[in-house]
Amino acid sequence: MPKLALSHLEATLLFALLISVVLGVVTKKNDKDRLHYGLYCFGCFVATVIGLGWLMRLGHG
Repeated sequence: MPKLALSHLEATLLFALLISVVLGVVTKKNDKDRLHYGLYCFGCFVATVIGLGWLMRLGHG
C-alpha cells in the first residue's frame, strides 16, 4: 500500500471534510439540507483552523 504523506493543513482539511459529510448525513433528513449543513460545517471548520492558525502565529512571534 502506498504511503500517504499529508501536510498538517491537508490532514486537517481532510478531517474537516470527512466530519462535515458525516454530520450532514446523520443530522438532516433530505439531500438539500444535508448538502447545505455539510458545507456550513466545512466552512466553520476551515474558518476555525485559519483563525487558530493566525492566533498561534501572532502568539509565537
